[in-house]
Amino acid sequence: METFILEKDIKVLYVEATSFPDGIMEAHEKLHDLVPFDINRRYFGISRPENGTIVYKAAAEVTFSGEAEELNCDTMTVKKGRYISSTVRNFKQEPHKIEKAFQKLLMHDNLDLKGYCVEWYMNDEDIVKCMIKLKDI
Repeated sequence: METFILEKDIKVLYVEATSFPDGIMEAHEKLHDLVPFDINRRYFGISRPENGTIVYKAAAEVTFSGEAEELNCDTMTVKKGRYISSTVRNFKQEPHKIEKAFQKLLMHDNLDLKGYCVEWYMNDEDIVKCMIKLKDI
């Protein structure tokens, strides 16, 4: 685990999964139908418990004003600040590694309880940074 600083807020548009974890892949597929992969755009998986169930959102960085409205998507913000994080490699072959990374991260004693579990898909390779926002100092 390592501390990671996200320097700026990131506005994202998203597709919400119909269920967790079963609907995750479908949500990413719908997102990528709307927003094809672009090396200049950041992609995320964002989740947290809400009303007794985990809500998962496949998300892409908004790259121009009005993009989310044009695609008929809702938006949210990945907040700047300090995150506890872990980098997972080969997640496509071993997707359970993401769950294991978050299980460890969730044991940290300084988590922002209003924050999200964030998967940042670093590139078109097989690397994801798993992150949870820490309380502000």
